[in-house]
Amino acid sequence: MTQAPEIHGLCPARFNAVKDAFAANFTDAPEGLNELAARFSVTIDGEVAVDLWAGSADLAGNQPFTEETLVPVFSTGKAVMALMIARCVDKGLLSYDDRVADHWPAFGAAGKDRLTVGQLMSHQSGLPGFDGGVEPDIWFDRQAVLDRLAAQTPLWEPGTASGYHPITIGYLAGELFRIVDGRSMGTALREDFAQPFDLDLWIGLPESEHGRVAQLRKPAAAPDLGPIDAIKKAAFLDRGSAPGGRGSTEWRMAEIPSANLHGTAKDLARMMSIVATGGALDDLPVLSERTLAEAARERIHGQDKVLPYVMSWAAGFTRNAGLNIFGPNPEAVGHCGWGGSMAFADPATGISAAYVMTRQSPHLIGDPRALRLIKPLYAAL
Repeated sequence: MTQAPEIHGLCPARFNAVKDAFAANFTDAPEGLNELAARFSVTIDGEVAVDLWAGSADLAGNQPFTEETLVPVFSTGKAVMALMIARCVDKGLLSYDDRVADHWPAFGAAGKDRLTVGQLMSHQSGLPGFDGGVEPDIWFDRQAVLDRLAAQTPLWEPGTASGYHPITIGYLAGELFRIVDGRSMGTALREDFAQPFDLDLWIGLPESEHGRVAQLRKPAAAPDLGPIDAIKKAAFLDRGSAPGGRGSTEWRMAEIPSANLHGTAKDLARMMSIVATGGALDDLPVLSERTLAEAARERIHGQDKVLPYVMSWAAGFTRNAGLNIFGPNPEAVGHCGWGGSMAFADPATGISAAYVMTRQSPHLIGDPRALRLIKPLYAAL
């Protein structure tokens, strides 16, 4: 059995079972996925209640994982993206019932003219990837991606089913945000949330911050997508289905709201506390309860065309109904990211939480290490 590293942070005695589970993930993790470094943070009613971290930020084991270490969380950033779109709705710049093409006329081509913002954010546009061969470096040419997706014929009739959009949703939602707000989503995150609330969250990480980023060990196996068809190939398996060809520096600096948010577990949990508290961050109102209800309500429920699960999608959030990955409350919402990271909020208990790690697993959602932490968390309430 591997020896547990020194565990740092905040953990009141009532949550000792959470700390024990966190330590066990380093020595005896489910499926042999022993942690190299990880952090788990929880807020209750907006206040940080648990914040644990341990391990090494580099794979060689020479650099400690600290409170300042950043982790790329991939699709977990979609929860932040959902909040940024909700902010536009709250400010009256958008409605979830608006047609996307009313704000972005070019998007209405090829049968997408009636798709609403709510349907776009719940993965119903039929654009989970490109419909033909592309090179992976296309993702670094934002306008080329937008032009191609706007012109593309959907892979299924928009509004009739969900099919998870791993990366494209970030470009589509990001462009809609830019049109109505005037800023990029990464800029707005920094100006409206990161700076005034001291949140160490980044969509587009400046090169000056790259030295704080933890190294990841990629999964030992590919995720199980179930039976493969053209839709799943476009989303995950085609040569150009994910960014590549430019190196980690340019990838970190790009603004891809769906895929390359870098941050800390503590500040992801704090950001998600907006949902858990009914719209407040650090006791200051940032979203109305009405907008939050619209953002978090079910938009579509059924077998997803990309993920091998029956999914309940809100406007950018994964809903917990049927999945039971964000605790026992079906109304909890959040998102998981490639390799195992996750962030969620549960308004019924006032809890928000986030888990980040450096050893990636092949689980698409519900990494067993995170579930092992969430169970004693709820038991301690």
